[in-house]
Amino acid sequence: MLYDVGNSAFTLLVSTLIPIFFSLIAGDSEASATVYLGYATSIATAVVALLGPVLGAVSDLRGMRRRIFSIALLVGAVGCAVLGFIQHWIWFLALFVLAKSAYSLSLVVYDSMLCDVTTRERMDEVSSRGYAWGYIGSCIPFILCVVVYVLYEPSMLGVLDLMSAMVIIFLLTAVWWVGCSVPLWRNYRQAHYVEPGSHPVKAGLKSLGGTFKEMVKNKHILLFLLAFFFFIDGVYTIIDLAVAYGTDLGLNSAMLLLALLVTQIVAFPAAILLGMLSRKVKPEYLIIVCIVAYFFITVYAIFLQEEYQFWILAVCVGLFQGTIQAMSRSYFAKIIPHEKAGEYFGIYDIFGKGASFMGTFLVALVADISGRENYGVGALAVMFLIGLALFLVAVRFGKKSAAAGSVPAAEPRREGVASGAPASPEEGSQPLPQERPQENGQDGSREK
Repeated sequence: MLYDVGNSAFTLLVSTLIPIFFSLIAGDSEASATVYLGYATSIATAVVALLGPVLGAVSDLRGMRRRIFSIALLVGAVGCAVLGFIQHWIWFLALFVLAKSAYSLSLVVYDSMLCDVTTRERMDEVSSRGYAWGYIGSCIPFILCVVVYVLYEPSMLGVLDLMSAMVIIFLLTAVWWVGCSVPLWRNYRQAHYVEPGSHPVKAGLKSLGGTFKEMVKNKHILLFLLAFFFFIDGVYTIIDLAVAYGTDLGLNSAMLLLALLVTQIVAFPAAILLGMLSRKVKPEYLIIVCIVAYFFITVYAIFLQEEYQFWILAVCVGLFQGTIQAMSRSYFAKIIPHEKAGEYFGIYDIFGKGASFMGTFLVALVADISGRENYGVGALAVMFLIGLALFLVAVRFGKKSAAAGSVPAAEPRREGVASGAPASPEEGSQPLPQERPQENGQDGSREK
């Protein structure tokens, strides 16, 4: 759970202050700076799409999950820290691609850890807690970063120069990120794994090929990923374009940052409460509610004209933003083989963050044709309708799979039990993950 708090600070930095700093470093028009940063983000997405499944497959091998996670985390955090010292726009973009790629790859491995740290019955609530604390916890370093930015901003206090402000902000974010990862580093144990053999990387790649074949045969998993591709892209597009949309409505920078904080704060209790509700309500029903809610949010966005309406939109997004991500993650974790969680979550990330181009393209296209940004955001309703239809079909196939006994068992294997291999006395000597729910530094729980 603490890792959600740590990595969310970097997420906020990427969506708020990095565009501002890059525009200042580039010394170009705001439009050009946005284009360059967009290209860099796309490159990072492509890197993760290529490396995510491969590293995920390797992380499934015994003893590899924590190692790969640690490497990705350290590369991302060091890259974040060094960004503050870079004053040339090309080098800034190059290091940004490295840091963002490493950040996303750490999440591929981290999400797969959900299968190791809790029982199948608690996955929904555990996943929700992770997102909830990530939203509220990330506000602390973000507020500190905003204070430093105010000290720099010439139109405000203006007592710091640009480089000093950048160094402080990026170092603060990196230290927070790494510091919140210590409990996970110290306590995580890989409970599900595949035996590596004599050639670990080759074995991982071979297993990845088999996983793609399994997905084609398992319609439940494939249909869920297709549904996820559409509805989560709508969610990410709303997150990515919130600042630009608020600017078009006339909100100044201070109001936009405050609205973003309101969304984060609202998302905290909402994710907690809906996660608790998952004890009595099936997670697929909660996902359906969230998709329908987002459909109406995008329809509401068509009629936005005043600032107060944007605030209502921010609160509504906060109510469902964390829950739809958390429930999607835990739902997916339940329907995949736990010993191949790294591979599957690598593919999951492709369908998630790797799909983030479609929503932004749709918004831009409709807004350009209609001449109104409202219609562009409203067009995202189509994404949610397609996602809902595919998810309903996936749920139906999931019930058939459960009836046939092809869904993973409710209880995870004992730690040290490889895929298809019996545990030795030493391997099976550790207690089950559910017998020590707080061991993994996540309160038995866990992003994006």
